[in-house]
Amino acid sequence: MSLWNRITKLISDLGSNLPFIDLFRGPPENSVAFTISIIALSAKMAKADGTVTRDEVRALRQIFQFNAQDEDDIARVFDLARKDVAGYREYATKIRKLFVGRPEMLDEIFESLFQIAIADGEFHENEDAFLTEVAKIFKIRKYFYDELKTRYVAGSQPSPLQVLGLGDNATTDDIKSAYRAIIRENHPDAMRARGMPDEAIVLAENRIRSANEAYETFGIK
Repeated sequence: MSLWNRITKLISDLGSNLPFIDLFRGPPENSVAFTISIIALSAKMAKADGTVTRDEVRALRQIFQFNAQDEDDIARVFDLARKDVAGYREYATKIRKLFVGRPEMLDEIFESLFQIAIADGEFHENEDAFLTEVAKIFKIRKYFYDELKTRYVAGSQPSPLQVLGLGDNATTDDIKSAYRAIIRENHPDAMRARGMPDEAIVLAENRIRSANEAYETFGIK
């Protein structure tokens, strides 16, 4: 059973009339919790730029791998979250509590939202306001938020050091250590250990690709 089938089954088992936010009453398995967190908040964010289209669902391909036959299931889950009367702040608060003591998962969810926000090539001011508020609720560190804006927002060109999460005074050893850490932390086994679903491998692949490109600019042997 695919991740998407498990999510729709979870919704079905809990009752078709159940408010979507009630999925966060008790923690489902990690990979499902991670996925519905991103879907729920991206569905709410879809309203932030004033448009809600099927493209918003396809934007999830920035994070997840899925087949064409999964798209209807994903769209159904997305629509359930979008139509729920609960506001995004309520969702973000419940998600923060779901991952209490695991800030790295909140970082993953927040970075995923950033990628989805810019999937259409624009970063709307309302999306910026939405993400700023979610960052406060998640207690995202300001430097991480600023780093994501530099990395993802159109018109920004992050330096290789910024891609590796380093400052201008980084040494060669710092560069090597940062690069190896990114490769290690985004290995599929490490992703699974954090509770990431296999379908989210796209996120790791994007990070590794960016790290490789940044590292190659230094010509380090």
